[in-house]
Amino acid sequence: MQLSVIILNYNVRYFLELCLLSVQNALLEIDSEIIVVDNNSQDDSCAMLKELFPHIKLIQNKENLGFSKGNNLGVAPAKGDYICILNPDTVVAEDTFSKILGFARSLDTLDSIDTTGIIGCKLIDGAGQFLPESKRGVPTPWVAFTKIMGLYKIVPKSKLLGRYYAEHLDENQTGKVDVLVGAFMLMKRNLYVEVGGFDENCFMYSDDIDLSYVIAKKGKSNYYFHETSVIHYKGESTIKDGTYMKRFQQAMYYFYKKHFSANIFGSVIFNLFMKTGILLFSFSKKNKEQLKNKAKPKSFLLYSYSSELLDKLNSILQNKVTFYDLKKEKAVISSSINTEERPEIILDTNFISFKESIEFLESARNKGFTFKIIPKNANFLIGSNNSNERGEVIKIP
Repeated sequence: MQLSVIILNYNVRYFLELCLLSVQNALLEIDSEIIVVDNNSQDDSCAMLKELFPHIKLIQNKENLGFSKGNNLGVAPAKGDYICILNPDTVVAEDTFSKILGFARSLDTLDSIDTTGIIGCKLIDGAGQFLPESKRGVPTPWVAFTKIMGLYKIVPKSKLLGRYYAEHLDENQTGKVDVLVGAFMLMKRNLYVEVGGFDENCFMYSDDIDLSYVIAKKGKSNYYFHETSVIHYKGESTIKDGTYMKRFQQAMYYFYKKHFSANIFGSVIFNLFMKTGILLFSFSKKNKEQLKNKAKPKSFLLYSYSSELLDKLNSILQNKVTFYDLKKEKAVISSSINTEERPEIILDTNFISFKESIEFLESARNKGFTFKIIPKNANFLIGSNNSNERGEVIKIP
């Protein structure tokens, strides 16, 4: 078997359904399997999966075992030569896995010693914005400081200040990086097993950094691959509140203590940086909460074949819905769209591919649009307007 896709789920039932639909489409021509591990979700994630995807292997945990242990349980029965750790709040293109497996094989052809580590890809949020954590550097005290204080924004291409987000590589440039994000990690299964998988002492937040670093220390090279884009509705994975910051501090301190414990001075500085970062985060969050204004879209654009769906959405959304008939036109952004209205674009994946949807989001970023996707044969719209907030699900009766 070529590939096993491991998806760890926790209370994101609708995002999981969308993710599985996209993954299934992307695996049609690949000898593969999908394994879902559920960390004791309290929604109907497991019931949905059993009903709609009975052929997918499901591992149900009786408690939330965290990211590391949950994924390790998923990899244990995997049969693929390669595994892909994938978040449930992601959407992959139809050619994502074929492209990234092709890249992995090309690296093996070039290097007879087999020094390939983890391969990640370009991640975008629900509004089409590039997620810089798609490629990162090792968070040493100095690198962590440049991130917390925002110094990397001053001269992002600087070798001194731009290491946290691996700014030596452009988002549209493939190359070696130190750290990849756990939302999408492809690697050989035997390598994952050899290093012991994710460190189960990391409940969450530093697990992907740790695995990337452990594999790099074995002389392997981790790669960021830019030729396929994956949507990551990041806000679904993490609600950034006080609990998040406390766990993040603990996770990062554990990582530093594990790998750099000999540097006592550095450890003290690192802890100081993290505490400073928490204070700055709390202050910033308080100001953002005061300024936040979740304005409803003034209008909607439906890209579909279905005029019947148009009638339903007009009733549900109680606002102007313009029909963009895909029978007559391609799914492209028309210059006639009134961007001042900041319309929300609804993409019906019964008639537009996931790859086209992803390309649509990327081409429209920074133009003031928001997006929702209608999964194939589903009765809901789903999307997220940015990477810091929870997404929205709208039921279709």
